[in-house]
Amino acid sequence: MAVMRDGFTERECGGVPYLCADVLPCTHGFTTRKGGVSEGDYASLNLGGGTEDAQENVRENYRRLCGALGVPERMVFTRQIHGTEVRIVTEADSRLPFDPQPPACDGLVTNRRQLPLIVFTADCIPVLLCDPKAGVIGAVHAGWRGTVADILGVAVGEMCALGAHPEDICAAIGPGIGRECFETGPEVAEALEAWLPGGDEFYIPEPGRPGKYLVDLRGADRERLLRLGFRPEHIAVSETCTRCRPDMFWSHRIMGTRRGSQAAVIMLD
Repeated sequence: MAVMRDGFTERECGGVPYLCADVLPCTHGFTTRKGGVSEGDYASLNLGGGTEDAQENVRENYRRLCGALGVPERMVFTRQIHGTEVRIVTEADSRLPFDPQPPACDGLVTNRRQLPLIVFTADCIPVLLCDPKAGVIGAVHAGWRGTVADILGVAVGEMCALGAHPEDICAAIGPGIGRECFETGPEVAEALEAWLPGGDEFYIPEPGRPGKYLVDLRGADRERLLRLGFRPEHIAVSETCTRCRPDMFWSHRIMGTRRGSQAAVIMLD
């Protein structure tokens, strides 16, 4: 059964629930923590391989995810380091879970069909991109450090190198930590101001907490895409806060390092 809200549709296939953004005209999905076989702290659709979860459980979780989305089990993976490295990839970069570690990067771009790209989050912001005219897609892991270092600008630049145009790119900014839950110190507000001049609406002082700010990363990401030339109607922003919904999503702020990871997957058909 499909349920629509905030430009995203909740779907389920084979017992695996996931979210789709109506603006993206290609195969994709944002996973939840439901629908897998992992247990305990990693219950149940843990897709993070660098944990104490049993490898056979994680492999089965991937098998279920790929079946639900209808994508090959060989994907292009990211080894995320909260940086701005975005790689243009081909079939030679695809691998199975637990194959030798992929190169460090926080974003992937391709113009190859039937090649799934995957990024992982647990409060950070997943962003999926698609230019249907040029046949170019991207997947970005945007934590606050990568965001203020302009990983979205880097990703869009790499897509344009493959023939994409900002006015034709559609973007889905997926579930992540929301403004009311993302309390930071002044260093994050200062970094946001340097990266997005005049965007002070995205970091507001927290009442009664001197020196603390509430930061809207998803709103800031949307504003950056608009400044890059995206059309407003081509951008969908999830309203779901991962910290508010630990029943459905992994949240680093709540669970710390003993947790799983959800993923965002995109593929050109």
